[in-house]
Amino acid sequence: MQVPAYVEYEKASSIEHALALLARYGPESRILAGGHSLIPMMKLRLAQPETLIDINGLSELSYIRVDRAELCIGALTRHAQLLDDPLAGQHFVVLRDAEQVIADPVVRNWGTVGGSLCQADPSEDLSAAFAALKATMVIRHPGGTRTVPAREFFTGPYETVVAPGELLAEIRITIRPGGGSAYQKVGRRAGDWPVGAAGVALWLAGGDGARRDGAGRDGAGRDGAGRDGAGPGVIADAGVGLTAVGAEHFAAAEAEEFLRGAPATPETFARAGQIAAEHCRPVTDQRGPADYKQHLAGELTTRALHRALHRALGG
Repeated sequence: MQVPAYVEYEKASSIEHALALLARYGPESRILAGGHSLIPMMKLRLAQPETLIDINGLSELSYIRVDRAELCIGALTRHAQLLDDPLAGQHFVVLRDAEQVIADPVVRNWGTVGGSLCQADPSEDLSAAFAALKATMVIRHPGGTRTVPAREFFTGPYETVVAPGELLAEIRITIRPGGGSAYQKVGRRAGDWPVGAAGVALWLAGGDGARRDGAGRDGAGRDGAGRDGAGPGVIADAGVGLTAVGAEHFAAAEAEEFLRGAPATPETFARAGQIAAEHCRPVTDQRGPADYKQHLAGELTTRALHRALHRALGG
């Protein structure tokens, strides 16, 4: 039977207490949030911290709220909470898409958003979703806080910018009008790590995301593809996140640049998918060969763009 090596255990009673414990025990200490990633690694001796600092009792890190036109997600928010939260679903449905395909109900009920991000697994679902949304990470340290863009948060496989003595406290996402988002994933089985996945967010020029009637047209007579007599809608901005396919910083920056100012057409989306795939560097592993993963990156990006557009138009 696999069991972790001997480890000291401390239970934090506040954020300040957790930071003090991190300072006391030094770089060989680890934060214990949900534990669904850390404990299995400890059993396999892939991680051997000397001290675990349990923050599960810190209710001040568990919340989802809107503050000054930003969706704020506490790092100790459980996956199930994010999945079911109406605010998150209303503003960024890509988060609900991603949470629906993360592991199983047992993991989602106890695993945490911040814990998943700090694990920094190259195949982690939420990393692509937050990259697409261009989120900001709020990190607490004894002297106060600092913020880091989601795309600068990860420094490598299983590595982040969170330094010894620091704690990821919150994720913030700016709420903008006229947007739609979606997450598309292929896995070997339900709840598994992805073979490949794409998260997309796009914002249409005009800013208010037209609502369609029952015939599939909005008040201006545009159909579900965003077209009217003046031609297709224009993409004001876009975010494309990729996971498990070797995308730098979990993002497809070149595809995003191509999409900005382009018409929201199937041809545009197909080309953006090709660009995303061209800039991936997947590796062959037990989940599939590299060329298949690269193909998936393009296909899933294209599909996610179509779905995000449909949602931006009120679908």
